Amino acid sequence: MKKLLVANRGEIALRVMRSAREMGIKTVAVYSDADRNALHVRYADEAVYIGPAPSNQSYLIGAKIIDACHKTGAEAIHPGYGFLSENADFARQVRNAGLVLIGPSPEAMEVMGNKLSAKAAALKYNIPMVPGTEEAISNVSEAKKRATEVGFPILIKAAAGGGGKGMRIVDKVEDFEEQMSLAVSEATSAFGDGSVFIERYVSSPRHIEIQVLGDTHGNIVHLFERDCSVQRRHQKVVEEAPSSVLTPALRAEMGKCAVDVARSVNYTGAGTVEFIMDENLNFYFLEMNTRLQVEHPVSELITGVDLVKEQIKVARGEAISFKQEDLAITGHAMELRVYAEDPANDFLPDIGTLQTYKTPKGPGVRVDDGFEQGMEIPIYYDPMIAKLITYGKDREEAIERMIRAIDEYEITGITTTLGFGKFVMQHEAFTTGNFDTHFVKKYFNPEVLAKTDDGEAKIAALIMSKLMASGKRNGDTLAVTTSETSNWVKNRKAL
Repeated sequence: MKKLLVANRGEIALRVMRSAREMGIKTVAVYSDADRNALHVRYADEAVYIGPAPSNQSYLIGAKIIDACHKTGAEAIHPGYGFLSENADFARQVRNAGLVLIGPSPEAMEVMGNKLSAKAAALKYNIPMVPGTEEAISNVSEAKKRATEVGFPILIKAAAGGGGKGMRIVDKVEDFEEQMSLAVSEATSAFGDGSVFIERYVSSPRHIEIQVLGDTHGNIVHLFERDCSVQRRHQKVVEEAPSSVLTPALRAEMGKCAVDVARSVNYTGAGTVEFIMDENLNFYFLEMNTRLQVEHPVSELITGVDLVKEQIKVARGEAISFKQEDLAITGHAMELRVYAEDPANDFLPDIGTLQTYKTPKGPGVRVDDGFEQGMEIPIYYDPMIAKLITYGKDREEAIERMIRAIDEYEITGITTTLGFGKFVMQHEAFTTGNFDTHFVKKYFNPEVLAKTDDGEAKIAALIMSKLMASGKRNGDTLAVTTSETSNWVKNRKAL
């Protein structure tokens, strides 16, 4: 493999390209109108324009990606995550075009891409499941009967879903029909498939996922777990590895289950098997993501394995160079997704120009990003600006370094999740490990960030008054900066 096309953008495109460059592989970027001046375009050895800014006219058009390979002589495609990364039809197109997709087979994608077929595959290995239905249900009266048998509260979930779409929690039987209708409608709109199923609702769940890696020689290993329980809108914001609640025995048991799930579809490449865990540490299979995860860096840091390089090696037909017993957890890693979002306004996305953009540095700090100062945050794509990752000898040091890194991260021009991340790192529930996926609902109040902003504004005003007093004594003329124009205050408000 001499040339690789990265069918993605932003930080993940750069992440893949850097590992490829270390392996001596040339890279090809693709870009839309919104990304003409993007960092991944400048970093690649070649770049191909693929269309207008909307992703359904550029990054989601498989034929354009394959054509770019033919034009440049790229032999393989790395899809990153999102866009076409879990699209089985695209995987077949790539294979039929005589190219290599760095990922699993389209057959594995299809099975694991539907929650019901994924559950059926996992059941072959007796993987623990949340009590519920094992098939799609469309008849409302039959569904209500089954829900009553399972016991309320129950969860209605879209079979083809993800990201919280097509999902409804129902606390009592009287609300069931309305909530099922809403779930079916949302699933149809989001995925073109209104199939839903029912599970007992786990009221205080942890979200634990296991990183797996398989090759074409039948070898499958796991690279331990990540805890991704701090979420908003059923989507992750903070991830860490390892989990603070798993014992070595439980870790080994969950790892074996994850490997068995991967084995059920002859999985190749990097993937993630996701579980939910209740307050008694009982775990249940949730789904499998057949791609590299956003949070893969925390697994890399605790294992010393470059997952992108391993993906490429597997795609070249090489066997995994290590065995399960060769892997061990060293240290602790934290990741904060730095989104262009306003935590004080229900985490709504924000757009604008990065007027100031300075990343933190120092021991144990890693920033995976795709932006620089002066660039625009486009409205067309996911609002994630960067992944801020810290590593320490233990969980306490990883948290301390994350707080320090957040304080050093300078962003103005847009509102971000940095302030929320600091709130999480300093909250007793998080520091003690006593939290679940309801962390935001239980503990986060936008007023907390507002109070922080007010306090910092008062400090700025105090500093200014002292400067002005000093200037008067010395006969100097000072330019007065208000809280509305102060870059310092703007910067702190963006945190």
